[in-house]
Amino acid sequence: MSDKFEQHQKRQEKIKKAVDEKVAKATIEKGLFLVITGNGKGKSTSAFGTVARAVGHGQKAAVAQFVKGGWECGERNLLENAGATFFVMSTGFTWETQNRESDTQAAQAVWQDIKQCLSDDTIDLVVLDEITYMINYDYIDLDDVLMAIANRPKEQSVIVTGRAAHRKLEELADTVSEVRNVKHAFDNGVKARKGIDW
Repeated sequence: MSDKFEQHQKRQEKIKKAVDEKVAKATIEKGLFLVITGNGKGKSTSAFGTVARAVGHGQKAAVAQFVKGGWECGERNLLENAGATFFVMSTGFTWETQNRESDTQAAQAVWQDIKQCLSDDTIDLVVLDEITYMINYDYIDLDDVLMAIANRPKEQSVIVTGRAAHRKLEELADTVSEVRNVKHAFDNGVKARKGIDW
């Protein structure tokens, strides 16, 4: 046996031991609260991947889309057919409507629908896609969102996506991931692509 092979094997054994110890210590059973934030591309995509995972296991999922509702959405096309329920703020991008009153009403309507899901113990996963914008624009009250998430059924998981997640959301979360923008095609004049961007 070569020295290189032996070193590799010892390193992998050490890693396995550390992972096994973490697995043995993870004994808490509960739904998770995840925040996916940052300026990079892929936050909603990550959340929708988790919805696909949940419904693939026969779980029930509900999704609120707060910003991109005006666009056709490939994920919604697929996941609604798989049993996920969607609530869509159909006004689309807030910078296109430029109407605070109608945007607030539309956001509140979706929030009231999805808020009911946050108290329904038959729903395993709730996604609040791009809700960070709604909170930051004061269309939806931060404390109302925090309370609904904190008081949800014990086994229910929640994912919040969007840029500039409020620190109180991050503090409440079990897992926080930040997607960093290294390079984006749109910044170089490349159009959003069906099947990739929407």
